[in-house]
Amino acid sequence: KICTYTVFGHSLIFFRCPIYGVVFSFFLCRQCFRLYTQAAYRSEMLIATVPEIQRTNLSNVVLLLKSLGVQDLLQFHFMDPPPQDNILNSLFQLWVLGALDNTGALTSLGRQMVEFPLDPALSKLLIVSVDMECSAEVLVIVSMLSVPSIFYRPKGREEESDQAREKFLVPESDHLTLLHVYQQWKGNSYAAQWCNEHFIHIKALRKVREVRQQLKDIMDQRKMPVISCGNDWDVVRKCICSAYFHQAAKLKGIGEYVNCRSGMPCHLHPTSALYGMGFTPDHVVYHELIMTSKVYAGF
Repeated sequence: KICTYTVFGHSLIFFRCPIYGVVFSFFLCRQCFRLYTQAAYRSEMLIATVPEIQRTNLSNVVLLLKSLGVQDLLQFHFMDPPPQDNILNSLFQLWVLGALDNTGALTSLGRQMVEFPLDPALSKLLIVSVDMECSAEVLVIVSMLSVPSIFYRPKGREEESDQAREKFLVPESDHLTLLHVYQQWKGNSYAAQWCNEHFIHIKALRKVREVRQQLKDIMDQRKMPVISCGNDWDVVRKCICSAYFHQAAKLKGIGEYVNCRSGMPCHLHPTSALYGMGFTPDHVVYHELIMTSKVYAGF
């Protein structure tokens, strides 16, 4: 049985399920109403959302301000000032990457990194790839890392999707796995049907193609050549290590790693190509940390 009422000027629909006798109701408007307990409202919820600048990595912001001539970032008048520790950590990360010199001034590498709308580490990865003559492959990898996961696991077809994903795995690296997927898609004329057959988001890959073209346009403007290393993917792995060396981790226990600099523990994610290699590598370089039930290294 369906009944319609008008509440607060909006249509409210009640639907009674004839089998279970459950009553469902929803508004025909673009508003969402959530119910919380009184205890949760008073003790768990914040008065206002914490500003994003106070809870995210500031490396991009710091790099941009440095390029605009701001020298003393601790005295800069932010609308919502972030913690000083966040600013100092970002300055340290940029110094480690070579974007800042010992006095905190922007280096020539840092000025190149500002030109790319990317995380500083990804910008350096792209710049270093030109010198190592593997910029064509790294350009694809950086573009793939700039979008959400391209794989999906539909309910009821998990095993089938996992088997399809295993066909693309490159045992040495998840970064190379992403490169392999893009090259296979390109070899199949960027077909949507091919993506559907292999449980890959076609919209994500199309976005990757757009990002790749945008980055390539920037490289062309900066007269940075796009060079392929062919099948010598070891060069690509060396290039990734040169930009993400600060996120290197060494083996501590069974499947457990610790960051070489900070000691932060992490684990190999079950979907990683390294997870099913048959042996555990002594050292890994990861792209980001994913926090769920455990802290996993994302590649």
